[in-house]
Amino acid sequence: MQITGIICEYNPLHLGHKKQLDHIRANDPEGGIVCLMSGNFVQRGHPAVFDKLTRAKAALQSGADLVLELPVNAALSSAEGFAQEGVGILGGFCHKLCFGAETGDEAALTGLAKALLSPAFQTHLKAQLETGCSFPAARQRALESMGLDGKILESPNNILAVEYCKAILAQNTAMKPWPIVREGSYHDTAPDPENPSATAIRELLLQNGNWRSYVPNADVWEGLQPHTLQAGEKAVLGRLRTMSEAEFSALPYGSEGLWRKFMHACRKESTLEDILTAVKSKRYTRTRLDRMVMCAFLGLTEQDLATTAPYTRVLALNEKGRQILKLARKSGEFINIGTSVDSPWQEVEARATALYGLFANEPEPPTAEADYRVYYQE
Repeated sequence: MQITGIICEYNPLHLGHKKQLDHIRANDPEGGIVCLMSGNFVQRGHPAVFDKLTRAKAALQSGADLVLELPVNAALSSAEGFAQEGVGILGGFCHKLCFGAETGDEAALTGLAKALLSPAFQTHLKAQLETGCSFPAARQRALESMGLDGKILESPNNILAVEYCKAILAQNTAMKPWPIVREGSYHDTAPDPENPSATAIRELLLQNGNWRSYVPNADVWEGLQPHTLQAGEKAVLGRLRTMSEAEFSALPYGSEGLWRKFMHACRKESTLEDILTAVKSKRYTRTRLDRMVMCAFLGLTEQDLATTAPYTRVLALNEKGRQILKLARKSGEFINIGTSVDSPWQEVEARATALYGLFANEPEPPTAEADYRVYYQE
């Protein structure tokens, strides 16, 4: 059986995601589809709008066979870390990695990935960073100084696509990249009827607009509270205001003295937005700072982000998913969360699960048992 992997967030799962799943199934009706999905916190440094088990159920109902959870430290990593951990988990048993990108040119994406891994790139990158520009801008200019088309990395899905190709090359996995052109705009605030963005759907959802017409199986989300950073702001501020200097210094993304600037802002400013505004500069992207805030709230250190989780949780599966899981276990990567897992990493995951409910409009009680549920579809 040919197995195709997808690294995703489904925040929430929409018609564009369904189109990708349908495309994979149409090209290989007998194959298997594995989704490696961020849990209750996503890469932009925010809580997922809906909980991980419901999003996993939506994935299964839309065509996936097995949904695994991307560990929280990987989910809150940079694009590079997000891709490396995802490829590290799927590369042992998936034959292809399918992803959306603004370009479907696999050769161009792989070519840029090879350049980014070359020693020459580091020399060019260092020269650009010394000008004081942000890392994304320095990366693009460095590639252009090498005679390559760095403009490809102006588009968010292309950035992640190149990181996937980089991780596949660096880890020397046999998994092949399978880019699909992503139609519509990633950051659209008004949803395209056929190719909506998750950003636009979340905006509609929070404004009580008609967002259900842009998602498949809308009944999956019935009766659920959305989760937002704004709803949990006081809880986050409570954590930030009581952190010690040692805790700030251990945070990820705090290099070059950024952690100290962040600490001073947390002890002076009244709101999260004021803190982020005080710390923001052209050197650091807003997403980096958002991830730093969320890592602080969840108690994740730089060492935590550099650690590879010892197992991968199973969130949802069908009968074909069971067959895939047997193959995956042979690679030594997975322990079904339905069994006992003796690992310090459980404390990290349990903390993230317990704190997630504070981001609901009406705070939810901690539900540690949610980490031991698996949705099975007949």
